[in-house]
Amino acid sequence: MRKISRALICVLCAAVLLAPALEAAQKDPYARTLKSLDKFIPAVMADWQVPGLAISIIKDGRLIYARGFGFRDVAGQKEVTPRTLFAIGSCTKAFTAVTMGVLVDEGEVDWDECVTTYLPRFKLVDEFATARMTPRDLLCHRSGLPRHDMMWYNAAATREELFSRLQYLEPNRDFRTHYQYQNLMFMTAGYLVEQVSGTTWEKFVETRIFYPLGMTGSNFSVEDSKKSPDHALPYAKRDEEVTAIPFRNIDTIGPAGSINSHVTDMANWVLLNLSEGKLGDQAIVSEASLKEIHSPQMISGRNLRYDETFYSLYGMGWGMTSYRGHVLLSHGGGIDGFTALVSLMPKDEMGLVILTNLGGNPVPQAVMYQVYDRLLELKPVDWNGRFLKQREEGEKEAEKVKEKEDEDRVADTRPTLALDAYAGDYTHPGYGVLRVTHKNGGLEVNYNDITYELDHYHYDVFRMENELLGQTRKVAFSLDLKANVGSVAVPLEPAVDPVVFVRMPEETMRERAFLEPFTGEYQMEQVTITIRLKKEDTLFALVSGQPEYELVPYQGTRFTLKGVPGVSFEFIRDEAGAVIEAKITQPEGVFTAKKK
Repeated sequence: MRKISRALICVLCAAVLLAPALEAAQKDPYARTLKSLDKFIPAVMADWQVPGLAISIIKDGRLIYARGFGFRDVAGQKEVTPRTLFAIGSCTKAFTAVTMGVLVDEGEVDWDECVTTYLPRFKLVDEFATARMTPRDLLCHRSGLPRHDMMWYNAAATREELFSRLQYLEPNRDFRTHYQYQNLMFMTAGYLVEQVSGTTWEKFVETRIFYPLGMTGSNFSVEDSKKSPDHALPYAKRDEEVTAIPFRNIDTIGPAGSINSHVTDMANWVLLNLSEGKLGDQAIVSEASLKEIHSPQMISGRNLRYDETFYSLYGMGWGMTSYRGHVLLSHGGGIDGFTALVSLMPKDEMGLVILTNLGGNPVPQAVMYQVYDRLLELKPVDWNGRFLKQREEGEKEAEKVKEKEDEDRVADTRPTLALDAYAGDYTHPGYGVLRVTHKNGGLEVNYNDITYELDHYHYDVFRMENELLGQTRKVAFSLDLKANVGSVAVPLEPAVDPVVFVRMPEETMRERAFLEPFTGEYQMEQVTITIRLKKEDTLFALVSGQPEYELVPYQGTRFTLKGVPGVSFEFIRDEAGAVIEAKITQPEGVFTAKKK
């Protein structure tokens, strides 16, 4: 007898699970109650210019409604179906919380043990946070770090590289004192799962959650989604027009938001969360661990603008509040071109999944409240009208801010140096490399493979802009004591001071062919200085009776002494290109050492 693959078994299981649910959906009395959604949803989508939407609704352990609206591909007029793949963004976080819960169940992890027990190299700027951070802390946004999203957004760095850079990111709050949404800590939670389990986070989710739930259509990369014949394209609104935009690959930050799925698969995920960690008779995570995940850990919001909702709390991968007296758990997800929402009313045994292919729209929330109002047999609240009013208020406020945008601009100024002097590579230990290029008579920045135009603002301050992303920032270049551009400050994280990228020497200054001619002995009065090349790319200076000093590339043929402020070596060539001497700058003056 031929062996049947595990994947095929999962497909068959999914079909077995789904068939009775769809049959029940046709007969269930709730389906008639929700019939008006067929008109309500398209109307709300039109108000917000949402191209496509898919929704599944679960009640009393069954799927009672599953439908697609609009287009997954507008130009191709391809309609959304209940199996159309969308990015679910940060709805992924609840999956990561469950992977941690599974390891807790198996005794491999403790919610309240120090992260350093599992990840000895874990390190933050805040030493207390480093020593006391726990898996629970990683999953509830109380690390003391603000978002620092630009550090990872579109970066080519590996997950391990991002993990190693955490120690250089500035906090703005004390550990455990404030709720601050933080994707990198969820990435770290996933990295912890990898190190403890000995497999990738993706494989762990696939084998321990996707397979048992029959979520065979779900994946972890937009590259995989694009291979499916039924996937949604991402869209964004720019200047009142909705246009298709490129997919954004966020595999590196995966545990915080890389899952792609459809509402049929996600219905089983909701059932798991409504059924004490089980689907049917199969337990995925224990009831005790799921209870911890679903329990409040932090106060995340104190806004009581509307009477129907209560203060906002955060568990582990789930937000929670009360809606019209009913416990509500939910989590949104947003990544370029997609907005998602998963929510549960556990005491009322209901939940839903709403996926859309337009970035930053409130339609999932408006539809969620409408659904719950109807299922709870309450008079529906016009949430869409409220959100439209909020948009109008926000646009007016944005106009006021824009009017004041240039109030501090000093007229009739110019950059200190010629524009090509600002070109070069700049580095920050946490944020990586930022490249400034002199091109077509102007300057542009490339950071994490995203290009920004630089327009002069005043003095050595420039406006950095990317129209596609809708991002504008002011950046400031600084000169060093030698009147060279030494650094550039970029406000990539608004909650802390601008990130300072220090200018890097030209790459040739680390090449053996460039460095080798500087080696040899130099005589300065009675002192002999020996310049040696080590590691193929680093010069060292040795003076008898003193320790060896590393020469750090600075600019041209000038090097600074590592650990010795105010001292530099500049190698001088003759007209034929031969190195003849070194000028040594010290606090006491400039001295010449002739090459022997």
